[in-house]
Amino acid sequence: MIKKIIIVSLLFGILWSQKRTPAIYWDTLEAKEKVAFINGVYAAGAKLKFHHKQEVKKQYNQDPNWVEPYFIERFYDIVEEHRSKDVGYQVDLIAKAMNAFYSNYDNTAIPLLEALRIVSLAQDGKTEKADLYLLKAQKRYRP
Repeated sequence: MIKKIIIVSLLFGILWSQKRTPAIYWDTLEAKEKVAFINGVYAAGAKLKFHHKQEVKKQYNQDPNWVEPYFIERFYDIVEEHRSKDVGYQVDLIAKAMNAFYSNYDNTAIPLLEALRIVSLAQDGKTEKADLYLLKAQKRYRP
């Protein structure tokens, strides 16, 4: 009897977790938690770039002929696309934009980091790029 209850509980948990979209998760967060999430993404991006630049310096110092390859700059560009420069540290505005983003049913299955990238690009006025990423994400993550 206990085994049946455990199995039913596990199956119910698995089915429930599969129905939980990023939009539902985002909606369960309080405003402070949303701001904390966005701050965490910003901090992770900054720390990632810091460590990467340190490694580039180490490599550069060992080989005076070494030149930073293009892919490193592209990597930095991608990291920066996840952070709105125009909004700056008013991350509550980004959280509100994420709320609006997830209010559209077509966006409910788009993962949080991809949504943050799209919202940040849009906030910085890069609407064509944001729209392109949005269309690709909507196609990839159809609800």
